[in-house]
Amino acid sequence: MEKNKTLVTKEGLAELQKELDYLIHTIRAEVKEELQAARSQGDLSENADYDAARDRQAKIEARIRELESMLSNYEIIDEKKRRTKKVSLGSVVKLQELDTKLETTYTIVGSVEADPLNGKLSNVTPLALAIMDKTEGDTCVVKVEPNYKVKILEVK
Repeated sequence: MEKNKTLVTKEGLAELQKELDYLIHTIRAEVKEELQAARSQGDLSENADYDAARDRQAKIEARIRELESMLSNYEIIDEKKRRTKKVSLGSVVKLQELDTKLETTYTIVGSVEADPLNGKLSNVTPLALAIMDKTEGDTCVVKVEPNYKVKILEVK
């Protein structure tokens, strides 16, 4: 696997494609209308609406380029190839923090899909790095300040 590949699930790929389509076909048209309306106000040198529309256009175009780059070089996380006994990309892992006894469940995903509040943990976070290639019952040290320990309760 190349280092620059974007790792995504099938669902994540569909979301990236949906976002790109929305930005290109809907938002670009909105920004174009905003720019035309701002231009019609006259002097562009002191036109805050024009400046705001140009800023928005720059941000949208940057995101479009970023998405196109990701979508031109991606790899689907194949859950069928995944080893079921060890934590890897695509695994659903139930963890217990040993200090607090708090239990959480995460799906290990590529960084573009990460959403920890919704249970999607990037494979490059300290927690994911600590549990990768480990199995149920293992206790792992998460190397952050201060370090803490988690126990892997279940791997699916």
